[in-house]
Amino acid sequence: MSQFQGFIGTYTKGESRGIYAFTLDTVKKTLSLDGLAAELGNPTYLVISGDNRRLYSVIKKGSQGGVAAYSIDQAGHLKNLGVCVSEGASPCYVSTDRGNRTVVSANYHKGSVDVYPITDSGIVEASDTDWHKGSGSDPERQEGPHVHFVDFSPDERFIASVDLGTDQLTVYREEDGRLVAQSVLDFTPGTGPRHLAFHPSAPYAYVMSELSNEIIALHFDHQSGQFSTIQTISALPSDFQDHSQGAAIKITSDGQYVYASNRGADSIAVFRVDSESGKLDLVEHVSTRGNWPRDFELDPTEHFLIAANQNSGDLFLYERDVETGRLSPLESSISVPDPVCVKFLHASKP
Repeated sequence: MSQFQGFIGTYTKGESRGIYAFTLDTVKKTLSLDGLAAELGNPTYLVISGDNRRLYSVIKKGSQGGVAAYSIDQAGHLKNLGVCVSEGASPCYVSTDRGNRTVVSANYHKGSVDVYPITDSGIVEASDTDWHKGSGSDPERQEGPHVHFVDFSPDERFIASVDLGTDQLTVYREEDGRLVAQSVLDFTPGTGPRHLAFHPSAPYAYVMSELSNEIIALHFDHQSGQFSTIQTISALPSDFQDHSQGAAIKITSDGQYVYASNRGADSIAVFRVDSESGKLDLVEHVSTRGNWPRDFELDPTEHFLIAANQNSGDLFLYERDVETGRLSPLESSISVPDPVCVKFLHASKP
């Protein structure tokens, strides 16, 4: 398979009208924009079910926010299956389990984690909400809880949430649609943890911090659901002195490389994973060729990476050396207003 379809989540505060579709051609090594896939407000984060039949998006609808569900047909077109919204700001992150039974969302402004059951016809209202409490050391950014990420552990026994406002990582068990707190890890005050990537096979995970612009390598006990810190390393070039904020973090399916985006430094940091210790070693920093790389994504082959620059409204394509982890810019890009999130349809298994 040489062509892969994906979707782009955006802010609709400007010219954007919702979710856009695009295609990556791995033979021609080009990106092409396929147009508007769904019209909705602020679909800033997306997730696609493992069977490629559903797409879930965060949504803003008037003074309300929540999650929208779409079916995906064989041609890659989206059909709305309904929304679940409540009064207040929309979430900033959404994920689903492999069996497509449950959707979880993180709400930055409300400081909450929501659980939504999935039905054959769509999504139903939240079965549980956990409201975080507390604050951090930064009076402007950490005046209260700001949950920025929630997702399932690789074995799906646990759900992990990351709170930028309280400098905490909270682990839950899900029991009959309810969130049951399992453990809490406290980060250094002022860290501002934002996103987390689990190692696919080893007991490690990696957190990208927004405020300190660092990556925190963690050991994860799959039995107890507890995290412990093993390393903290800057995601910025050693000579960078200006303002920057950490954004997205991803790990390759073989667990050998971690990638992270820096907004301000406008770069992707590439790290090699030490398989024995889980610690990271810097490989390189690569310019995203635009302004404010809010997100990026590896394609299903992991031979390519797309960087999405929110403020300059563009996505750039890179070829990835799977042996060294290094990225080489390609002369292919597309323009999309206020891009935030990039997701590919999953590759078909042979």
